[in-house]
Amino acid sequence: MLSITNLHAGYGKVEVLHGISLEVPRGQVVTLIGSNGAGKTTTLKTVSGLLTPKSGEIIYDGNNIAGLRPHEIVKRGLSHVPEGRMIFANLTVLENLQMGAYLVRDQKVLRQELEFVFATFPRLKEREQQIAGTLSGGEQQMLAIGRALMARPEFLMLDEPSLGLAPLLVKTIFEKIVEINRERGLTILLVEQNANRALEISSFGYVLETGKITVQGDSASLRKNPKVQNAYLGGG
Repeated sequence: MLSITNLHAGYGKVEVLHGISLEVPRGQVVTLIGSNGAGKTTTLKTVSGLLTPKSGEIIYDGNNIAGLRPHEIVKRGLSHVPEGRMIFANLTVLENLQMGAYLVRDQKVLRQELEFVFATFPRLKEREQQIAGTLSGGEQQMLAIGRALMARPEFLMLDEPSLGLAPLLVKTIFEKIVEINRERGLTILLVEQNANRALEISSFGYVLETGKITVQGDSASLRKNPKVQNAYLGGG
């Protein structure tokens, strides 16, 4: 569903991605792991149109979307949950979710999506009228994912969903990612520093180091790979 070929991107004159290539098959969960500064967030920002690539192709659902504006990419069914959640702190939970559905014109569809988000994250239903900035970190992460789901995506990109969360909440968030993938058939590209968890729930993985893909393979193989174990899984 997503095929990136020889992608170069960065900020101003600083190139962060040095010709990466990766694929995300329809309906699968694929993970991109790597240390801080490896280029993981830059990859997602470039796919979602927040950064313009210097060169390379980003083929999404058969079309090259490289260089399209973010709202045009969202309209094609691709949603991005950014690192740090980036919720609208001064709006209520409900208003944040409605902002996620700004391209949805059918009120019936909007209600259906809202029901799905509340069924997936019951805590958000309980906090529907609460100001988003007063939510806990875990609740804000649920809201960020819920807001992305309101756009009715077919492809979901998640940037560090476990960042800063307590272990129990990390477990909950990853269970919800699996649930969304299975129940909705959503294709997911997951960027995550918690490599153990990411490789547990994904079918395929890529290791990104200083802007280059250095290792790739099915997730079970990557978990057994000595290099991956030593660098990202706490040793073998």
